Amino acid sequence: MGLFDVLRGELIDIIEWIDDSSHSLVWRFPRHQNEIKNGAQLIVRPGQIAVLVSGGELADVYEPGHYELTTPNMPIMSTLQGWKYGFESPFKAEVYFVSTKQVTDLKWGTPNPIMLRDPEFGPIRIRAFGSYTLQAVDAKALLKELVGTNSVFSADDITELLRSIIGSSFADLLGKLQVPALDLAAKYSELSEALRKEVVERIDDEYGLDCPQLFIVNISLPEAVEKALDTRTSMGVIGNMDTFQQYQMGQAMTAAAENPAGGGAADGMGLGMGLAMASRMMPGQGAPVAGMPMAGGAPPPPPPVVQWHVAANGQTLGPYSMEQLVAAISSGEVKQGTMVWTAAIGGWTAAGQVPQLIAYFHAATPPPPPPAS
Repeated sequence: MGLFDVLRGELIDIIEWIDDSSHSLVWRFPRHQNEIKNGAQLIVRPGQIAVLVSGGELADVYEPGHYELTTPNMPIMSTLQGWKYGFESPFKAEVYFVSTKQVTDLKWGTPNPIMLRDPEFGPIRIRAFGSYTLQAVDAKALLKELVGTNSVFSADDITELLRSIIGSSFADLLGKLQVPALDLAAKYSELSEALRKEVVERIDDEYGLDCPQLFIVNISLPEAVEKALDTRTSMGVIGNMDTFQQYQMGQAMTAAAENPAGGGAADGMGLGMGLAMASRMMPGQGAPVAGMPMAGGAPPPPPPVVQWHVAANGQTLGPYSMEQLVAAISSGEVKQGTMVWTAAIGGWTAAGQVPQLIAYFHAATPPPPPPAS
């Protein structure tokens, strides 16, 4: 082997890209004046594609493998350079490596709320966010449309573009499917796949990119709508409102009885709640009972209703019917010394001295227990 053969062997290049980043899409091999030696070794690793660019024109594309850059291995370059009989001298060309692996952990979200006409809530605004992956599938389209003369190109360089595409596609998808707001959460998988297809249609042919995976992580409603939904859910859990109110009044009365330090104010509050409960438990008399026919002929006029007022802690409570007052006497809320008033007696009188009420106090007091045998 002659001296020139030894020198020629020492000048053979090794062209390769060892990518240690997670978001890189394109990298241009650095060469002084873009000169590549005849017989240079081109190493394309799995997950990569190499593209030769000569004179601003895209030339040969190399899949993963080990290549020696000679005339047979560069048919397009040979045509562009006019090498009819091979070449021995260095030639000028740019080598771009394109990563074909998936770039993961990319985020998207709607920058502004999307207006939606919901059949139940009317016009509402919703937001959404999620994640997606990106992959280069057409190296020449990617170089031509996005990379240009950049020496390095990553997924971060097109994040804003892709977020805009995904957000616009999501708005179009909602308008097309007309899914009610309350049903969106049950259709995340279906909506995610439909959105992914919409996005792929916009970036595949134009930019040479693919979106293998796209996920909708959350779709949120306005805070006011969420509070209204929480209120509706709470009402559904409570069920019968009358029963719930009776339960609340009973709990309050028990708490007042266990807190004797509450004084007159607590007594007045307990009396008011007790009479209110009596009002619910003993509605007005004379109302027709469902399912029972009324006797023939016109009913007689109802007797006048006696309205009672009760004094408690310097306040006047009422008016109450006789039935409500009797119920309060039976429960101990109205005692013999409690001052009551009605138009029939004319002035405030102790309940134990009102002829209409005396019998109820004696009936409420049990006789002494019999002697033990």
